[in-house]
Formats: sequence, structure tokens, C-alpha cells
Amino acid sequence: MSIDILMPALSPTMEEGTLAKWHVKAGDTVKAGDVIAEIETDKATMEVEAVDEGTIESILVDAGTEGVKVNAPIARLSGEGDAVSPPPAPAPAKEAPKAEAPPKPAPPTEQAGETAAPAQAAPAPKAEGERVFASPLARRLAQAAGLDLKAIKGSGPHGRVIKADVDAARGKAPAAAPGAAPAAAPSAPREHKTLEQMGIAPGSYDLIPLDGMRKTVARRMTDSFRDVPHFPLTIDIEIDGLLAARAKINAMLEKQGVKISVNDMVIKAVAVALTQVPEANASYSPEGLAMHHHADIAMAVAIEGGLITPIIRSAETKGLAQIAKETKDLAERARTRKLKPEEFQGGTFSVSNLGMFGIKSFASIINEPQGAILSVGAGEQRPVVKDGQLAVATVMTVTLTCDHRVVDGAVGAKFLSVFKPLIEDPLNMIV
Repeated sequence: MSIDILMPALSPTMEEGTLAKWHVKAGDTVKAGDVIAEIETDKATMEVEAVDEGTIESILVDAGTEGVKVNAPIARLSGEGDAVSPPPAPAPAKEAPKAEAPPKPAPPTEQAGETAAPAQAAPAPKAEGERVFASPLARRLAQAAGLDLKAIKGSGPHGRVIKADVDAARGKAPAAAPGAAPAAAPSAPREHKTLEQMGIAPGSYDLIPLDGMRKTVARRMTDSFRDVPHFPLTIDIEIDGLLAARAKINAMLEKQGVKISVNDMVIKAVAVALTQVPEANASYSPEGLAMHHHADIAMAVAIEGGLITPIIRSAETKGLAQIAKETKDLAERARTRKLKPEEFQGGTFSVSNLGMFGIKSFASIINEPQGAILSVGAGEQRPVVKDGQLAVATVMTVTLTCDHRVVDGAVGAKFLSVFKPLIEDPLNMIV
């Protein structure tokens, strides 16, 4: 018997990817942990490790193939895999007669299907030391949730534990089942018309197919804009003091080869402001408000084909020099799609800066599940009134887009009232 190697889900949002490269060929022997392929997702290129031992029987998907669906077979393994396939088979065979023996619980056929599922979902725990076969994503999710993989019934090939099994063990499956039918109903009418149906003449345009990243960005931003009750708060900030401080800091760091950007100082100021207004460093969930322990600041980076948000973890604990080094490294690796999933997934607050493009002001779409995102415009000289006299100052407009379920108007205004003096006088960041 052979074991199918499936296209892994390398991130929670991944639906398909490109099989960029194989590191093995038919006839090669592999063991768990060996790198067998490289997968291009909507965000990055990542290595895939083998989870089973054996010999590569055949390659089912050629290198360079795009649009490979998650859980689709990409190769076949034989040899060592044969020894591990029988164990899951006897368990259902013995339990099936017990479930079917009493004729009482068999009213409608649908009910029978529902009663059988729990019977299969509660197998005897695996013996101590027995190896558990699970997808890499399932292992990560189980570890994060504190679940024992040995106690989870696998529904994948040959009993392998997959993401759906971990979700079910965390109690997500029952909630998803009733909601499945209603969820499909509203989406059915949302069919997009073709360009021709909207009056665009055929042959008058070139159609560029959507890649995985563009599809993901489109879906997530549509969901966020539609489902999150959001509102903007906009203020102007004078940044002459910040520019002067930045010049002095860069002169001091010149020998170290470190250069601080305005965006680095904005990230630091945001992190400090979040420690002073922790209500703004929160996420909404149906179970309650998640109050984050650290300010993990996601910075928007434009890359070919879309956008990605690498994260400065615990930014409130880091100095400007360290933040500058991290932002430069993350941005460079983001553009070459070399980020690891943990470097762009998560985050508690986002910063999007279009000032370098001369954009005066704008409002961003919230990056769920974060509670807010700060949009930073260009610094420009504008007339201002000081002590009743007309003067000129370098002014930057920022807009805070808030998820009203967690960051209401008062909390958003309080955050900006703390953030503004940090930018206007950067010494406030260190006292």
C-alpha cells in the first residue's frame, strides 16, 4: 500500500500554491524531517518536510505547477509507509457494529450520519510511544492549542491528523456545521459580472491572471471591509522636531552602518503609545476581547503582485537602531518572498506608510484580527498658526482606522492624543 504526499497548508489562509521545486525524485528514500520540496504560497516560498518514511514511488505534480490545491496529492510514498497504514483500519471496523447494532437511533438517514461521526471521533488513545502521523500545520495548531495529537482521530490518508481534525478537537467543528448552509446563501448572489456584461468591448484589454497573493489580498480585504464595522480618525502632526532628532540619531549611528527612517520612529512611537493605551492594542473575537501583552507592529510592504505585512515583535522593548535593522531585513526578504510564516502572520496593530509616494492622507483597511491600523501620509510644509501668528511647519497627516467592536471613538482618540506628542518631541519615547 502507498501513502499519498499531500499539498500542505503552510498558512491558515492558504488555499492553493505553486510547487516550485522538488528536492527528491522517484526512487529516493526519505525519512521524516527531510526537505522534499519548495512551495510558493500567496506570501512566501517555503520548504516542505517529509512527515513519513519510505521511498518516493512517483512524483504526481511536476515542479513549476501553479494553482495546486491544498490536500491534493503531489507525490506517492511506498515502503516504510506500508507498515503504518493498517493500524487505523481495525478501530472503525470494531466500532461500526456497535454503532449500528441498536436500531433505535436510526430515525432519519441524516441523523444516522450525525451519530456515526461522534463514534469515530472518539477513538481509543494511541499507545505511549506510538508514532502519530500529522500534517505540519496540524502539529503547529495542536501545539498552539495545547492539544495531544495522540488523542485526536485523524481523517486524512491512512489516519493522518490534518487541520480539520485539530479544529474539531478544539470545538470548532460543531459551530462550523450549522453555519455552513447560511454562509453559502449570502455568497451565492455575489456573482461577478464579466467585463463584457458591464459594457467593456472584447479585445479592448489584456487580461492578467490573478496570482495566489492577489487573490488572497482581494478576499481578505473584501471580508474585512464588509464585515468589520470601521471608522477613521485623522489628525495633523508637526514633525520638524522628529526630523531634527532623526538627523542627530543617524549621525551617531553612522559608524554602525544603521540609518533610522521616519517610519522606524513611527513604529516605535506606536508601540510606546500602545503600552500607554492598552485598550487600543486589542482584537475582537466572539469569545471576548483579546488584550495583547506586547505591541507586535505589522508594517505594510508593497511587493510584486500585492502586499505583505512583516511584523516587529515586542516593538515596545526595542530601541530605534534595532527596529531599523529589523525593518530593513524584513522588507528585503519580503520583496524576495523569503519570509517565514511566523514573520508575517499575527501582529496586534498595523502601520501603512505611503508618505514616500507623496500621498498626503489616506485610510487603510483593517488587517484582521487587529483592532486598528495607522495610515501615515507625507510630511510637507504647510502654513500653521502659532501663538496667533502665521508660521510654516512640516506637517504629517495620519489616519487611524478602528474596529468599532474593540477600539471605539474614545479609545482611538486617546491613542492619537498619546501618539502625537511622541512624534512631535521624540524624547518622550525614552522618558
